[in-house]
Order: sequence, then C-alpha cells, then structure tokens
Amino acid sequence: MKLKSTPMITPPCLKPGDKIAIVAPARKVTASEMDAAIAIFRSWGLQVVTGPHLFGESDQYSGTDEERASDLQMMLDDKDVKAIISARGGYGTVRIIDKLDFTTFAQHPKWIVGYSDITVLHSHIHTQFGIETLHAIMPINFTDEGSFTAIESLRKALFGEQLSYTFSSYPLNIPGDVSGLLTGGNLSILYALTGSPSDIQPDGKIFFIEDLDEYLYHVDRMMMGMKRSGKLSGIKAIIAGGLIKMNDNTIPFGKKAEQIVAEYAAESGIPVCFNFPAGHFADNRALILGREVHLNIDPAGVSLQFSPAGETANEGNTFRKILKPALFFLGFIGFIYAILYLIRLFVK
Repeated sequence: MKLKSTPMITPPCLKPGDKIAIVAPARKVTASEMDAAIAIFRSWGLQVVTGPHLFGESDQYSGTDEERASDLQMMLDDKDVKAIISARGGYGTVRIIDKLDFTTFAQHPKWIVGYSDITVLHSHIHTQFGIETLHAIMPINFTDEGSFTAIESLRKALFGEQLSYTFSSYPLNIPGDVSGLLTGGNLSILYALTGSPSDIQPDGKIFFIEDLDEYLYHVDRMMMGMKRSGKLSGIKAIIAGGLIKMNDNTIPFGKKAEQIVAEYAAESGIPVCFNFPAGHFADNRALILGREVHLNIDPAGVSLQFSPAGETANEGNTFRKILKPALFFLGFIGFIYAILYLIRLFVK
C-alpha cells in the first residue's frame, strides 16, 4: 500500500537584506573560487557571511571533521542566517552529520542548499525533521560556462518565485502523469545512507536521482539495493538527472546507465524520465526537495511543476499550531453547550 505523503515545512523565503552563510562541509575551496558567487549573492541584496574554516585545509577537506561540523553548527544555530549554502561537494558531509545538533534549526528552519555530497543533509533533514531543502548549484560552479540558468533558478527558489521546467523527451522514458512530494539526490550517497538515521524514505513520493563517474555495474548494484530494500516498489515515478561520465570494465557491462534505470522502473511499473537538467553539469536547475510537484511524461516532452509553498515556517508558526486545535476545541464546547441549551428549552 502506498502511503500518502505528508507535506513538509517550507523555510521562509528570502528577501533583500537577509543574511546567508557559505560553509564547506566537505572538500576544500579557495577564496578565489568563492568570489563570483559572493558577488552574485550580494547583487541579489543579500548579506553574505562565511564559516571560520571555509578556507581551511585538512588533506582534501576544508578542515578537520570537528572544524567543518563547528562551522555548520554555528550557522544552523544563528537565527539571523536564513540560508546555508554549501560551497562545494566532494566527500565529507557524512563524516560530520552525527556531530550536528539540529534542535535550533528544527525550531527555526532555513534553506539548506547544495547537491552531490550534500545529499547527506537533504536526506537526513527530510527523514528526521520534515523540512524542505534545495538541491541546487553551489558556489564552486558559479563560474562554469552555461551556469546562468542554474544560478537564476536558485535565486527564484530562494526568493519564493514559481518554479516549473519543461524539457525534451528521451527514447527510454516511460510515460505517466503523477503528483507527489519530490525527494532524492545523488544515487551513490543515497545508497551509502541505507540503514542509517539519514536513510531516505521515498514511499509515495517522486524519486530524483543523479550521479557521475561511477562504474556501470555499480549503478546496477545501487538500483538493485534500492529494489531489495523496498524503495522502488512504493515510489510514484523516477526523475533521472545527469547520469554522466560513467565507466566500464574491460569486459563491457552491456548497458548504459539510462538503460539500467529504465529496466528497474519498468519492472516496478512506474513512469521514468531521463536527461532532467539537474546534476553534475552547468545547467543544474534548482529542485525544491520535499515540495509537492506535478510530473507529466509523454512522447512530446516532460514537464515538472512545483506547487506553491504549503506550511511556511516563521515566528508565528508554533503559535498557530497551538491556536488551531484550541479554537476547534472551544468551538466544539460551544456547539455542545448550544445543543444542551436547546434541549432544555424544549423540555420546558
């Protein structure tokens, strides 16, 4: 039985003057690599702060596990920071996820932005706290040729503008017309999170995946893992973004990554589309993970429409959560009192 998706909480949309933070929870970066993104964020009217260890170095990381966790924790706890932008991916976020305390973040949600290795944060936050996040371009990619559309889609998502995408059909697409919450991220990361507190819960949702630089047999292994864990049997559809720069052995695997995914989708009886513009390339469109979307796949093309924000987190949110049931209870008591009053009148 497919479960009905529960709407997630939407962090407040940004407005000019808001403060955002850039941190590096994974691989190291240089100041020059961040300059373009910082300038663009400021042109949007945003204040930009950076983690103390943003430009640190510990082997391939931007600092030790403790230093990277400290930077991210600082920004999670800072109520004035309205969005946390991951400088880049690589590897390292999974090493710090269990060192983080999300208590303040859960009470005062903010946008978490990134892709690839940042899938750790997306999946953990969705599973544990039911808060939307943004799978989107990161500062390391802002200078990539052809990245303007991706950057603009990030701006729209952060500032609460409507998102919708249309793109060409693909021979292996399986048609369908479905709605549901969008979830997912980097396939390798999701596979690595299996069985952990950060494990993705895609049942009843639309499942987005992307990856690069994997061996084709490993793509099959990961999809088989998703199947055997029951994740493919409960989803409504698969959206495959970039599945690029794949590797093969001396003895060919015999199938492309898209063919592998298409076979698992067909076996599960679910729609699938390929070449969605999101993943490890310049045209990496922003995806609001956790948001209700409408996906239409037909021979003429594919469209993905994001619903408006549902429950928006803000300072009055907790009060409204308490007020609504209280008003219902008072209304119910009033109704009972009116019935008893009328009964007394008729008895007399």
